[in-house]
Amino acid sequence: MAAKPLSITETTIPGLVLLDLPVHGDNRGWFKENWQREKMVALGLPDFGPVQNNISFNDATGATRGIHAEPWDKYVSVATGRIFGAWVDLREGDTFGTVFTAELGPDSAIFVPRGVGNSYQTLEDNTAYVYLVNAHWSAEAQSEYTFLNLADPTAAIQWPIPLDQAERSAKDLAHPELPDVVPMSPKRTLVLGANGQLGRALREALPAADFAARDRIDLADPGAFDGLRWADYDTVINAAAYTKVDDAETEAGRADAWAANVSGVTRLARACAEHGITLVHVSSDYVFDGTHESYTEEQPFAPLGVYGQTKAAGDAVVQTVPRHYIVRTSWVIGEGGNFVRTMRSLAERGIDPSVVDDQIGRLSFTEDIAAGIVHLLNARPAYGTYNLTNSGPAVSWAQIAQRVYELSGHDAARVTGVSTAEYFAGKEAAPRPLRSTLALAKIEATGFTPRAAEDALAAYLAKA
Repeated sequence: MAAKPLSITETTIPGLVLLDLPVHGDNRGWFKENWQREKMVALGLPDFGPVQNNISFNDATGATRGIHAEPWDKYVSVATGRIFGAWVDLREGDTFGTVFTAELGPDSAIFVPRGVGNSYQTLEDNTAYVYLVNAHWSAEAQSEYTFLNLADPTAAIQWPIPLDQAERSAKDLAHPELPDVVPMSPKRTLVLGANGQLGRALREALPAADFAARDRIDLADPGAFDGLRWADYDTVINAAAYTKVDDAETEAGRADAWAANVSGVTRLARACAEHGITLVHVSSDYVFDGTHESYTEEQPFAPLGVYGQTKAAGDAVVQTVPRHYIVRTSWVIGEGGNFVRTMRSLAERGIDPSVVDDQIGRLSFTEDIAAGIVHLLNARPAYGTYNLTNSGPAVSWAQIAQRVYELSGHDAARVTGVSTAEYFAGKEAAPRPLRSTLALAKIEATGFTPRAAEDALAAYLAKA
């Protein structure tokens, strides 16, 4: 028997993919690779990570099952016999109610995405229907199924064997018709660090996401994710971290920084890898030592202090997650206490500050970081690390302070520049990188160009 080549075909339902499988036969019978991850993913099939294999044996022609939309992806094939399959999109969206039908035998298979209703009718006796799923079955998960009646007049499926002559279960007979079906909601995005400066900006950018503050999910807590239903999410944005740079140099702070930024991130990364979740992790310029004029995403880590060490270690862990975006930023400004607000307050109170003038970099406004993260999740460029700050020339903290004074209607000359060494003389403080400019060419190549830092600063002060 000559085997046809392995191929996949898109259907009228988004994400529902039909496969032709090579079957190799001789006088003894036949052989096929029913599921071959490397070859199928190379052709465009999602790398969906199956964890359970089920077989439904049907001893008589006409056995009819469905229509069930399940909260996981499934890969359906036939070991023996033939079926007539019918699939209906029961997900929220414009394609709700779309129908696709096809016959499947040992030489074909179909990938059924989460929320697409699945049903079949056997066309031969002794038909073995096989399916791989990427979540373990449970009674709780079954409660999330969405159902459609096999005889729904809107779907109008042309069953080869009339339903009144087919074998159906009592449960299937009771399923609702399309107008009464509650569409399956899409998986959600989980945002950690919901009350931080970036978390607040993400609330504006992703209003439908699930936001978890520290009182709900504390990365430093070994049991932080106990009971979390990972199957509800396709993306996690980790905007949470231990960020007390100076406290991290103390005995207690060092332990706390490692607990949140490394141990907690490791538990998060492991869960995202196991469940096929895209992990967006926010990194820092502190993973570098500040000895270079500018840093690309490929620059080796060289942290100076404990905080930077923990962030570098967390980045290394996240890089093991198959679907990850590390968003590296610097000098973050958003809602809440920050350098810009402090400088404006000093200006308004008549205080003339001394500000370091040998630390060079760019501001990163949380509105722009959030927009960049949304862009990455929508555009889906290659997974990896992306620098994300505002654009424009690199400046010092002292220059930024002077500009805040000017934009607030005060004399910039009231700000005095001092070196880092002078500013921290006699103080217990963590070492800072003197140069924190992050190159933006990589994220700009994906189609996203952040606002100029000068423009973002003026807009921030105008509305803050």
